Amino acid sequence: MPSFTAYAPGRAELLVKHTYYNEGYVLALAVDRGTTITGQPRKDRQIEIHSRELGKSESIGLDKLLAERVAPWSRYVLGVVDQFRRNDLPVEGFEAEITGNLPLGAGLSSSASLENATVLFLTKLFGAKLEPMQMARLSQKAEHDFVGVRCGLLDQIASLLSKDRHATFIDCRTTEVSHVPLDGKVSVIIANSNVKHALVGGEYNERRSDCEAAAHALGVPFLRDASTAMLKARQGELADRIYRRALHITGENERVLEGALALRHGDLAAFGELMFQSHESSRVNFENSTPELDLLVATARQTPGVLGARLSGGGFGGATINLVEKGREEEVVQALTAALPEATCLVTCAADGAIAYAASH
Repeated sequence: MPSFTAYAPGRAELLVKHTYYNEGYVLALAVDRGTTITGQPRKDRQIEIHSRELGKSESIGLDKLLAERVAPWSRYVLGVVDQFRRNDLPVEGFEAEITGNLPLGAGLSSSASLENATVLFLTKLFGAKLEPMQMARLSQKAEHDFVGVRCGLLDQIASLLSKDRHATFIDCRTTEVSHVPLDGKVSVIIANSNVKHALVGGEYNERRSDCEAAAHALGVPFLRDASTAMLKARQGELADRIYRRALHITGENERVLEGALALRHGDLAAFGELMFQSHESSRVNFENSTPELDLLVATARQTPGVLGARLSGGGFGGATINLVEKGREEEVVQALTAALPEATCLVTCAADGAIAYAASH
């Protein structure tokens, strides 16, 4: 019986903060760690999955798939199976083992990594015909419907479609994807502050509402359709908080476009400066940073070899992303952990997106 393996990496946001639900632009990358799923079909309609890292297994009949019947960790896999069934895609019983080396809680989207690996695995195993963007949407829908998290599409796209030594440019309105060279002479360091923010759900929703209010006041469908110049000209019409939230989004969209251009010209110093500007705007205008993240970025700015740094992920705790000259990684990690001893650092690079292949016959 044929056995297949699928692997999908985690992703990091290189230059973007809350632009995706404003239909803006994103620069992301896949990291060199991820999730692997290996398995084969079964002759019955039973699904058996095992997580090596968790040391846990889940078993359920294909016809009895309900989120409340299975453990939370398995819902990312079984939610994808559920989407295959709902979309009349070929899927039968199977058994599989899941392994991974993505650190949890570092904002590297282990959930999208697992979902994408599952989509690829099932596509190979049962011969479904899917385009990459269809795969990304299936992963997203699995998380919405089976896990109960209303995630965006950015994580799935970056994990599936990224390219080695390139940043992934995503237009969140058209879901158009292109690749921008990220010089091979740099490494990426994810510095996890290990700080969790209790109010992240409420804070996130509040920021989203503020952005919608700003777009409405400016008479545009989304803040993607506004510029910083337009916003500044109409500052008097907006409450201070709404103005600052919008200023972050318009500035961030402009920084992403400027950053993509800088990378195409090989100007890493200019790109790094945009990362620092992005963090400052997050801190002052969007107010989704924390003292620990600010300390990590301030330390990075003073450390030789660091080209740029900013908070990564949704903010309110979590990690920073640092663009570092190759060969300087160890001293940068030492500086960051000396400044914040509870921080943990992952040295990575811009890597290829997801892949699937026959494991054996």
